[in-house]
Amino acid sequence: MDLVQLQRQLVDYKTSLYNELQELQDENNPDFVVEVVSLFFEDSERLLNELTKALEQQSVDFKRVDAHVHQLKGSSSSIGAQRVQKVCIAFRNYCEEQNIEGCVKCLQQVRHEYSLVKTKLESMFQLQQQILSAGGSIPM
Repeated sequence: MDLVQLQRQLVDYKTSLYNELQELQDENNPDFVVEVVSLFFEDSERLLNELTKALEQQSVDFKRVDAHVHQLKGSSSSIGAQRVQKVCIAFRNYCEEQNIEGCVKCLQQVRHEYSLVKTKLESMFQLQQQILSAGGSIPM
């Protein structure tokens, strides 16, 4: 794949993914987005594991589950992962109702949506790295 094709592919990803986050990056902090998203990945993985453990308990602490979902909703919102955020809203409603089946279903949906956004972001960062490695610049 040549440099122009890589750059076009990156532009397509950036158009479909979180342009508002990209605007926070500048020459003074060129790795800002990668750092923020990496922290989002780490935090989300931890929260998803905590949610899994909490929902597997004999007696589910719905307040604790809701606190984890609230945190995931906030971090998803901050990077523009709107589909993850929307599932978290439904998840919190099930926590309020103390509906274990609804919570388990939402956890599966959150995992799915998180996986999709993670894959897209990782692909975007790989494209950026390929472009830079080929001597190109990142189109804005």
